[in-house]
Amino acid sequence: MQTSTVQQPATELPPLIKRDILFGNPERTRPRLSPDGKYLAYIAPDENNVLQVRLRTVGQEDDRQLTADRKRGIRIFFWTYSGEQLIYLQDTDGDENWHLYLVNIQSNLVRDLTPFQGVQADQIALDQNFPNQILVGININDRRKHDIYRINLKNGAVELDTDNPGNIVDWTADSQFQVRAATATTPDGGTEVLFRETADNNSWESLRRWGPDEEGDAVMFSENGKILYIRGNHDANAKRLIALDLETKQETAIASDPEYDVGGIVVNLTKREIQAVSFYKDKQQWQILDQSIAEDFEAIGKLGPGEFFVTSRNLADTTWLVAYMTDDGPVYYYAFDRASKTCTFLFSNQPKLEGLPLSSMEPIAYTARDGLTIHGYLTKPVGVPTPVPAVLLVHGGPWGRDIWRYDSEAQWLANRGYAVLQINFRGSAGYGKTFVNAGNREWAAKMHDDLLDGVHWLVETGIAQPDKIAIMGASYGGYAALVGLTFSPDVFACAVDIVGPGNLITIMQTIPPYWEPIKAMLYHRIGNLETEPEFLKSRSPLSFVDRIQKPLLIAQGANDPRVKVAESEQIVKAMKQAGKPVEYVLYTDEGHGFARPENRLHFYAIAEEFLAKYLGGRFEPAGNIANHSGVLNPPTTDN
Repeated sequence: MQTSTVQQPATELPPLIKRDILFGNPERTRPRLSPDGKYLAYIAPDENNVLQVRLRTVGQEDDRQLTADRKRGIRIFFWTYSGEQLIYLQDTDGDENWHLYLVNIQSNLVRDLTPFQGVQADQIALDQNFPNQILVGININDRRKHDIYRINLKNGAVELDTDNPGNIVDWTADSQFQVRAATATTPDGGTEVLFRETADNNSWESLRRWGPDEEGDAVMFSENGKILYIRGNHDANAKRLIALDLETKQETAIASDPEYDVGGIVVNLTKREIQAVSFYKDKQQWQILDQSIAEDFEAIGKLGPGEFFVTSRNLADTTWLVAYMTDDGPVYYYAFDRASKTCTFLFSNQPKLEGLPLSSMEPIAYTARDGLTIHGYLTKPVGVPTPVPAVLLVHGGPWGRDIWRYDSEAQWLANRGYAVLQINFRGSAGYGKTFVNAGNREWAAKMHDDLLDGVHWLVETGIAQPDKIAIMGASYGGYAALVGLTFSPDVFACAVDIVGPGNLITIMQTIPPYWEPIKAMLYHRIGNLETEPEFLKSRSPLSFVDRIQKPLLIAQGANDPRVKVAESEQIVKAMKQAGKPVEYVLYTDEGHGFARPENRLHFYAIAEEFLAKYLGGRFEPAGNIANHSGVLNPPTTDN
């Protein structure tokens, strides 16, 4: 008689995944088709591991390098409509003063189109009917505002096109490539859509205005110029896509959801038609507006249960490039032929991830202490039963949100043995204005309570060990980590702060000059620097350094224009003076985040060992990480 054996659950973590697989450069990523469909450009590292733009002829294997960036690597590029030129953006050591570069794909000649020191190029627009022109916002005359310039791509001539009165934060050109609409801020912290009949008329008309507790913006003009598409949450909880008739001023809602804001928009640029929109719930959901692409989306959806985005398409609209994303593997890129409705695999961005024991990302929800429903994502380590040590990984913004995807930080932490909870706390984007407004003036208060309620959920469900939970994040997430140690000193075993502000007064005093138009919004949603500094002080971790009991790791970019280096230095100095446990690493050639792979690998090696020391998880020995710019525990400057 044959006896059956019962399969026992795994009780060991899988092998360590090397950090350079998780945080190194992608092998190939972000492919884009040329407008004529003849060429495919993509980003890949060169022999020095610096990301460059590479080019191949479609259907051939004649790949060659186009650019020669020496240090930070290229992450953002576009085709021009000439078909023989690319443009890319690059700053200097993370200062966010983006320059716009033009590359000829035949000669590899590179030209800096905006060679102005200390100036930022932003708000870039191209049009297929004007292939030798580009519209660019540049703050050359006044660092606080971006005026629109028209640049000739043949000779590089730069000409002022539209002056910014000071409160415009985005511009919209019509089918004649003339700037005729704009999104502007208002003195009360709201926004409005402005319109002018002709490009030479500086008399702007307000078409729609949103108060400080609402949101809205202009999207695009129709081909005939009679309709302006806008997004807005007036007369509704969540942002809707709306067609505004410029003659009658009547608004028609095109796509909406009662709870979730309209997100991604798919546009046929040659016809200026909106074809589909997405609403990001637990996962992305598409709503088809143009039935001519319904079969295309259905065919692409058969790639698998993950999510897809149409990232590029030729002008003939016969070929699309599609990015297919999962939570436990790389991004897969395909060429989609619309005639045959077939996908041809191109490459994945990180093939070394394929086949590794990665964790799934599970959508979760719980009820906050005041009854608000909070959504998030849980990533558990593979192969071991719970409870386990855990990391609360907090997103930045705070007006952003976590989504279902492959997340290198979450996979790294899960592989080291930690459960990872990512929470879309109140104030996070995408869940409608009631949810966003619930975060107003709640930094270090109800926004932090949502995180603490998430910790409680982790413990009550048996997922986390209550005495081994860390808090970690970047930007606002770094602030949340500092709040975790100061406002709830008994909850977390340790904290990791990456470019997070510690003092709401000094962060407000040192915002970049081009954030001046949104200052009223910041005052409304965070607190008013001019009239209530004591309130901001009461929500600043720096004010409560004496409460800190647990170890803290801080990482900072020296050239960060948003969260200045002084933000980290003042809290490090205060902690050292108070005898509090703090480690500090400064990257001399980084800004608001770490672009260079050498710096990323150096930081995550330090963070991994730090977390292992206080949570008990695994770590890969640091070894010799070359070429990074990190300085461990640099001397703090005097305030």
